[in-house]
Amino acid sequence: MSKALFKSTSVVSALTLLSRILGLVRDVTLAAAFGGPMLDAFVVAQLIPNLGRRMFAEGAFSQAFIPVFTETKTHQPHEDVRELTAVVMGTLGGVLSVITVIGCVAAPLMVWLFAPGFHSDPAKAVLGADLLRWTFPYLMFISLTSMVGSVLNMYGQFAVPAFTPVILNLCIIGSAFIVPDSNPRAVYMLAYAVCAAGILQFLFQLPWLARLRLLARPRWGWSDPRVRRIAALMGPVMIGSSVAQVSLLLNNSLATLVGNGAVSWLYYGSRLMEFPTGIFSIALGTVILPSLSAQHVQRSPQQFSATLDWGLRAMLLLGMPSAVGLIMLGGPLVATIFDHGHFSVEDVHMTTDVVWAYGLGFLGFSLVKVLVPGFYARQETRLPVRYAMIGLFVGMAASLSMFGLARWLHFGAAHVVLALSTSLTAWINAMLLLRRLRRDGIYQPAAGWGRFSIRLLLACMAMAGVLFYMAGGLESWLAADKWARALRLTEVVLAAAAAYFAVLALCGLRPRHFRSARG
Repeated sequence: MSKALFKSTSVVSALTLLSRILGLVRDVTLAAAFGGPMLDAFVVAQLIPNLGRRMFAEGAFSQAFIPVFTETKTHQPHEDVRELTAVVMGTLGGVLSVITVIGCVAAPLMVWLFAPGFHSDPAKAVLGADLLRWTFPYLMFISLTSMVGSVLNMYGQFAVPAFTPVILNLCIIGSAFIVPDSNPRAVYMLAYAVCAAGILQFLFQLPWLARLRLLARPRWGWSDPRVRRIAALMGPVMIGSSVAQVSLLLNNSLATLVGNGAVSWLYYGSRLMEFPTGIFSIALGTVILPSLSAQHVQRSPQQFSATLDWGLRAMLLLGMPSAVGLIMLGGPLVATIFDHGHFSVEDVHMTTDVVWAYGLGFLGFSLVKVLVPGFYARQETRLPVRYAMIGLFVGMAASLSMFGLARWLHFGAAHVVLALSTSLTAWINAMLLLRRLRRDGIYQPAAGWGRFSIRLLLACMAMAGVLFYMAGGLESWLAADKWARALRLTEVVLAAAAAYFAVLALCGLRPRHFRSARG
């Protein structure tokens, strides 16, 4: 079981790494061309449909669709599976078409609601609304792309969905060079690229769906009992996802009140945090959900628990050093990657503070990605939503109170408390999920966790020592040129990684232990 999951996770991680590298190239390009303040309007215009994507595609829909699809695939003939794909695609597309039209028409209102700091600059508010009209259709196409990707994953074809995000990055990178950044229309090209990328991503996956003989004419199917069941399962998740999106929107709304650049500082900081999260945490969650769904249908509780155990160990093996790296190497990372062109020294310092704050919550974010499939695979949607709402309400209260205090004290980096509150939310959610899985006996930790934890702790301590010795202060990085920074960063990262894995090897951890989930 774990060997197959290890192989699938490796494929998804490798292709996700390619996408993340291109995403980093994309962000470097945007930082150099537009800097912090100039990009705020585009970040807001991209944020709103992305939040909808997480709510419809990567959130409620995928978690409700996969268990129902698994049952149909396991117990029904292929023609029924094909029909289910057609009615779900048609119904989802129809609903999202209406939402897209409403979003485009109400673009000025959404900018007014979600970016109150833009009110003082009418030109910025108009720009945000114009860009949103082009980025909002991305929600519909990327949601359909996610639906097709879920079907492909259920048939063990993880490579194509994992590669698909590369298209978005290529489109945005290419668009940044079409019009000179001095042209006021340059930022519009980014919005056009997002819209085009959504269409291309959807079309890219259709040939593989056709090869599975599942590509049929989409049709409206609200009366289909399976569609209604998916909708019923989506309900609780949608509530939790809505709270999550409201929390993110609240933080970005508050960031617009800090002043020019704050929205972009949060964006760049979150992108650095999401780089390792996407490579293995999201990849693990993507891979284990179909396996957990199948094991639940087959009534295999021991295998179900073993899959969760394997996922947690695999996540911690790479998640702990990633968290240490984000906290201790945040400044050098920001300076090396983003400090070019219009990206100023102030942008470097402000973004570094955000990276530190997100680094504190990195393991919480990663744990949620692995633990939530343990609920949704069993079609249990209410408990994760309840825990998400508890964490999110605490986080939102922390955001409002800490932000208000920071503004009252005239703290120059008030946006950092917003990232800290997000990290707090992730930890609360993760601990509640883990506690419930343990309490209900769904997850029983396998033998060897004590030795495994000690090995990871010693390896992370060695890695932290290397980073502390070699990284130095941020000012020395800012004083160097970009090539010297890149070379130095490479040396530091390689040395830290070598120390981490060398200590793991000296402590007796071998690849066979990882593949078999026994340490």
